[in-house]
Amino acid sequence: MRTTRRTFLAGASGLGALGACGTLPGPRNATPPNILFFFPDQHRSDWVQWNSAVPVPTPNLESLFRRGLSFPNAVVDSPVCGPSRACLASGSVYERCGVTNNSDNFPVTRRTYYKALRDSGYHVMGCGKLDLHKGDYSWGLDGRGSMEAWGFSDMIDNGGKGGAATAYRREPVGPKDPYYAYLDSLEPPLGGTWANELERLGRVKWNQIDKSKPGPELDDLLSRETWWGETDPVAVPDEAYCDNWIARNGLELLDRAPDGKPWHLVLNFVGPHPPMDITHSMANSYRGPDRVVDGFEQPHNYPGPIPPEQHVRIRQNYAAMIENIDRWLGVFVDTLKQRGDYENTLIVYSSDHGEMLGDHGLWGKGFPHQPSAGVPLCIAGPGVRQGSESDAMASLIDVTATFMDYAEAGTLEYQDGQSLRPLLGSATEHHRDYSRSALTIRDGPWRFVQDQRYKLVEGFGQEPRQLFDREADPFEDENIAESNPAEVERLSELFVEA
Repeated sequence: MRTTRRTFLAGASGLGALGACGTLPGPRNATPPNILFFFPDQHRSDWVQWNSAVPVPTPNLESLFRRGLSFPNAVVDSPVCGPSRACLASGSVYERCGVTNNSDNFPVTRRTYYKALRDSGYHVMGCGKLDLHKGDYSWGLDGRGSMEAWGFSDMIDNGGKGGAATAYRREPVGPKDPYYAYLDSLEPPLGGTWANELERLGRVKWNQIDKSKPGPELDDLLSRETWWGETDPVAVPDEAYCDNWIARNGLELLDRAPDGKPWHLVLNFVGPHPPMDITHSMANSYRGPDRVVDGFEQPHNYPGPIPPEQHVRIRQNYAAMIENIDRWLGVFVDTLKQRGDYENTLIVYSSDHGEMLGDHGLWGKGFPHQPSAGVPLCIAGPGVRQGSESDAMASLIDVTATFMDYAEAGTLEYQDGQSLRPLLGSATEHHRDYSRSALTIRDGPWRFVQDQRYKLVEGFGQEPRQLFDREADPFEDENIAESNPAEVERLSELFVEA
């Protein structure tokens, strides 16, 4: 039997789960909890240890899921970095988040949940790829360039894998963010070397390839010279690997947080976003000699041309990046225990979007398919029922509303999310009846709305409307819109009208 979240969580302690199910959310005048938010980039919802088709070791994430409540139906409001993070920051659906695509900056006039928490008395910290100014690369060498505008108390903001490398190579050549400033402070300096390496890894991006001329040359190009196809380990040492540097920054921020105030810390890892850049030690832990992790399924409905063995390597690298983030989750949990903060800290794990990994012949994000729009979501901490999962139609903007709820911070101007707190402390399952996602891409806008049974997609692919039965067809292979006009009509009325 294939292991799923439900069968995995069924193995959690029955007494612990039963005892926690009767726990209600804490009183509103109780000391608000600290918030630790692990927020990697491009972690798809099924890439977790208890899915037997994905043998990625994530023991700390497993422990978090056993201690908290998970949401297997969770989706993001727009499955691309900038828009998704704008939705999270503002608590609003894509149509109202103020960011259309990755070329836009988040509007500085828009109040963020970070600022709302700070105004309510929290010490608000963030590090890593915050991605709210993708239009101009304005990180600052200390990563604090937008700290006041976004509402942080302390911050170390850096670029993503592609953006920071591109910015480094622009005139005047040199670091434009704190990560590359750090790389150039090493002996020997590594900034230029790593920026050129990332350019090499992404020399040919998937959407720039002419796939109309099949043959051996194209096969070689597709399998080697893209962000996904190049899987050999990179030369950067473990200490300088970006996600390790981000995690150390998070520990530093936590260490200098003032006593006597609740705190919020979001860690925005750059992995497992492509390129599939892993260090030699990470490669050795997946392909030997230290260890071999194998048994990955091939992509669903993949038309070619990457050979099966290369898909395994791609998936090993993707899993290695996730396992590395999971290792840091364990470090932070231990740190919270040492600080005496563990019992009063809400720990949340999610992602800004997923990754297709070749399913349906697609790579990356930006698609309405579940591997792109679905993300892991787990919340654990004081008053949260343990070892459970909820079928609620959760959305990433609900995390924003949940933070606002715990902080008693009121509501944001365009807050469309709904707090998950009522579900966290009791056995109730009703949250919302449907969830949505949308994006404007080169071919125009698409959007979807889904409930527990059906998913309706508009504006994507060759057919104007696609309806999928999520129970009978979880891989979204068969469009049943023509034979189910009543369901199409019902769901179409739930779209957001901008």
